[in-house]
Amino acid sequence: MIKVLFICHGNICRSTMAQFVFQHMVNEAGLADSFYIDSAATSREEIGNPPHYGTQQKLREVGIPCGKHRARQMRQEEYDQFDYIIGMDSWNIRNINRIIGNGDPEGKVSKLLDFTDRTGQDIADPWYTGNFDVTYTDVKEGCEALLSDCLLRL
Repeated sequence: MIKVLFICHGNICRSTMAQFVFQHMVNEAGLADSFYIDSAATSREEIGNPPHYGTQQKLREVGIPCGKHRARQMRQEEYDQFDYIIGMDSWNIRNINRIIGNGDPEGKVSKLLDFTDRTGQDIADPWYTGNFDVTYTDVKEGCEALLSDCLLRL
């Protein structure tokens, strides 16, 4: 089983969007039994809150189910529990590495767009931009590329 953890600052916009988009792709491919997918925050600001209404609205618009996820903070021990730890931007990566505290010896930490030909680029935070359409386009592109990478492990 491949375990994927998506991370953003608050766990209500980008990481939850990526979680549900990726889960939908995995389900559509008939691979649900081969994956465990979750998301978390680097901060404590939104703990307990549901996905942002903009994320919920965008997922509804594209026909992707939005689960009952509640924001939570990533824990250090999750480094050992997941195969992929995927941040949405450079700030997330810095904070993930701070939480992990071990320098990513197994090379599990990366940005979502690192799986595309846009390596190093960030996914803009719609909390600030208000543009959930652009975020969805980037998340979808990253998730498609991540799924291709994961399939090489199955």
